[in-house]
This record gives sequence, C-alpha cells and structure tokens, in this order.
Amino acid sequence: MDLPPGWDGVLDDYGAHLGRERGLSEHTVRAYLADLRGLARHADVAPQRVTLSRLRSWLAWLGDEGASSATIQRRVASVRGFFTWADREGFVTPNPSLRLKAPRKTRRLPHVPTATAVATTLGSAEARATEEGDPEALRDLALVELLYSCGLRVSEACALTMRQIDRDRRSVTVVGKGGKERVVPLGLPALRALDAWLLVRPTIATDRSPDTVFLGVQGGPLDPRVARRVVHSATAAAGPGAEVGPHGLRHAMATHLIEGGADLRSVQEMLGHSSVATTQLYTHVTSERLRQAFRDAHPRA
Repeated sequence: MDLPPGWDGVLDDYGAHLGRERGLSEHTVRAYLADLRGLARHADVAPQRVTLSRLRSWLAWLGDEGASSATIQRRVASVRGFFTWADREGFVTPNPSLRLKAPRKTRRLPHVPTATAVATTLGSAEARATEEGDPEALRDLALVELLYSCGLRVSEACALTMRQIDRDRRSVTVVGKGGKERVVPLGLPALRALDAWLLVRPTIATDRSPDTVFLGVQGGPLDPRVARRVVHSATAAAGPGAEVGPHGLRHAMATHLIEGGADLRSVQEMLGHSSVATTQLYTHVTSERLRQAFRDAHPRA
C-alpha cells in the first residue's frame, strides 16, 4: 500500500540517520520505519499535517486492534524520535508528538525454562549432533549452547564473527545495541560445541561467505528467523511447556545465574542492560519460584 505524499523521501532520510548517526542495527531501523509507515497510512496525510489528535487517534486504533501496552509504548517512542528529528531538520514544525503520552507499561515476568529443562534441551541437541554428525546439527548445537552460555540476543549471535571469540580467555566480545561492546564469559560445553561446528563450517562456507561464526545451509549468514526456529525446535524436545525462543534462553541464563548466587551488576554487564533496573526483573522470577515451591510443598502454605 502506497504511503501518502511526502512520506517516502523523509523516511528514507530518517532511516539513513538512524543507521549512520545513531548506529542502530538494520533490524531496529526496519522496525522503527515500519511503525512510522503504519502511522502514515492511518493518518493519511503528509507528515507536515500530522497533528496531536491524529497521533492519539492512531494510538486508540492500535489499542482497539489488541496491541499491548508494550507495543504501543515502542511505537510512541518511534514517533517521538522521528518528529524530534524532523523538527530539528526543518521537515516538520512544530513537533506534534511533544504532548503525546504512552500507556503505562505492564511488566510481566518472562517465561523461564528451568535448569532441568535447559539441560534436557542441550542433551537432546547434543544427541542429535552426535547421531547425525552433519554440519547443520553441529551448528544448531553450537548455537543453542552459545545462546544459553552467554545470554546473547539472537541478532548478536547471528552477527558474531570469528574475531569476537577468544578461546584462550574463553570469552566472547559482543556488539550489542547502539554498537556497545561487552565481554561475556564462554562456558566450556559451549566452547566444545563451537569447536566441533567450526571444524565442519568449511564444508558449508563458500567464497562469498561472511566471517560470521554461524552460516546458513547455502553459505550465507545465518538468518535470525532460522535461528529462532532452531531454538524453538530444540527446546520443544524438553517436553510440553518448555518450548521457548532465543530470548527465553537469555532469560534462563540470567535467572539461573542469579539463582546460583551471581550479583546483579555482573549479570547486568553480561546481558548488556543499560540499567540495572532491567536486570532486577530476574530477581522477581527467582522469588516467584521460591514462593511457588513453598505453596506446593509446605503443609501450612
């Protein structure tokens, strides 16, 4: 569906600004621009004619369509960022988003697989890799081990290059959101799985293959969508209710570290959270597990 007049060019310029000047990933830039295209289609006017009332109408429509408060908050952030930039660049004056308010975000505790479920997942993936021995199975095992060991986002894992792995120090240098780097310890099982995959990686790689650790079956970079399918398939082997995506393994890594006694600041650094308040969410997960264990086991609960 075509956008109203005036949007295409300004969105191209804004996308270039997000990528070049703010250093956002292609995935993040696409998400922001998709939000803005949705606004453009709903408002059905040029960007210069968007008003606060049109913005509020769009948010109300999103709510009627069933969008969560978290989704609406993200789209409000997209709109504010765009109109602030457009006002500064002289495309839109005045900024119609200055008084736009987002609904309060309701924070839900993430679904976190237990350590037993993760162990079952990894054991199943290892058995498949041992039995089949093909490059794809070895890659999948290495991917799942790495995601759980290091708590990486799926985009970070798919973009990981050979140079970012330090075998001697058993660590991975991760480039996270906004181009920020962090160094994360690499567990021995994950390192062994990576070594096994890297031995067979040349059988998939081509002259045009990138330097990324993980490759698709045709030799190109591993698509995050494929990585998500790999993780969903692997975790489903742990039984009903255990299936999660890559972010579920990231949640599991953080929760299991805190359950094991790791301090919040260390977990924050490993996850690449800008605020420790985000990391504190996992303390609520572990507290809820304790309360549930009490309710299930104590005779006078």
